[in-house]
Amino acid sequence: MKSLGVQLFFLAFLAPIASVTVQAFTGTYGINYGKLANNIPSPDEVVTLLKGAKIRNVRIYDADPSVLKAFSGTGLEIVVGLPNGNLQDMSANADHAMNWVKDNVLAYLPDTHIRGIAVGNEVLVSNDEFSGFLLGAVKNVYNALNELKLSDVVQVTTAHSQAVFANSFPPSSCVFRDNVVQNMKPLLEFFSQIGSPFCLNAYPFLAYMSDPEHIDINYALFLPTEGANDPKTKLHYDNMLDAQIDAAYAALEDAGFKKMEIIVTETGWASLGDENESAATVENARTYNYNLRKRLAKMKGTPLRPKNMVKAYVFAMFNENLKTGPTSERNFGLFKPDGSISYDIGFQGLKSSSGDSLLLSLKDYRGRGWCGCCSVILTMATAFPLVFSR
Repeated sequence: MKSLGVQLFFLAFLAPIASVTVQAFTGTYGINYGKLANNIPSPDEVVTLLKGAKIRNVRIYDADPSVLKAFSGTGLEIVVGLPNGNLQDMSANADHAMNWVKDNVLAYLPDTHIRGIAVGNEVLVSNDEFSGFLLGAVKNVYNALNELKLSDVVQVTTAHSQAVFANSFPPSSCVFRDNVVQNMKPLLEFFSQIGSPFCLNAYPFLAYMSDPEHIDINYALFLPTEGANDPKTKLHYDNMLDAQIDAAYAALEDAGFKKMEIIVTETGWASLGDENESAATVENARTYNYNLRKRLAKMKGTPLRPKNMVKAYVFAMFNENLKTGPTSERNFGLFKPDGSISYDIGFQGLKSSSGDSLLLSLKDYRGRGWCGCCSVILTMATAFPLVFSR
């Protein structure tokens, strides 16, 4: 942690400069670094992996001091998380929010590049006990940042699952569910005022799993397919992720927030699953994540928002053995617990792996700094009923 003198120097001299130059997301590619495991590499080894892979944007689900210290001086851009369990307290007590920001953000600046605070994760879902506290917590955290003159340096966001949508077929028809609108609308109004994006956790894997008989897996994996057409906009979709993003854009426009940017804060594909999760294979996971990386490297938008470059954080860094739920939940990692690659999409692990046999080349990849799991999402329709398995 930094002394008070260093912190005051940062506030007085560096923050005004940072307000002009700092972005919460550099490039298009990032990764989620979850730690629900007892066998994953140390934060220092994670830094080695990230720098070797040239992944600059990282999201964590807490504000672990060991991670923030390890990231110091690395140039990596990190978004820290305020867990759902803290929302009630942060909403009710502005002083507690200020103390949290001082202890978990200000104390590590400027050496650790904290670029965002994710206030809760997938909070606004049906009958969620934390929904009523989200906006208050967001405002108190933002006000703390503003008082510390960090609001132009550290962005405040919250990530949503696709369960917030009433429907998403076709994308142009997507709207927010009636039971989340009362909390969503004022949240979006505040985010619009402070310039925060809409953060979406989007999983073609889950959409495909919900109806594999009627969804072409090639459409979910960015492979050649007939795709789908939106009859209202006349737009064509050749992959499911673009359709999911545009469905969210349509919902935002319907709610009156047409200009709000979307960032995909989680997306990925499991490499192992239970008997009823047959799509969770190493080959499918490799294909999805390899093609996702190529898609993001093109630095282009979606059919509905062609000028809004798609930005996404892949889920996840590691297979996490302490996660509950189906087997797939513990097998989204690009890296195994020992630091070797789960499969090859062009990254190098801390040690060699059998995944190296799946050697790929990203010849068209731009090698510069590019830029929860998985609540049940009602997105079968996003895949379009028109897209059938061949």
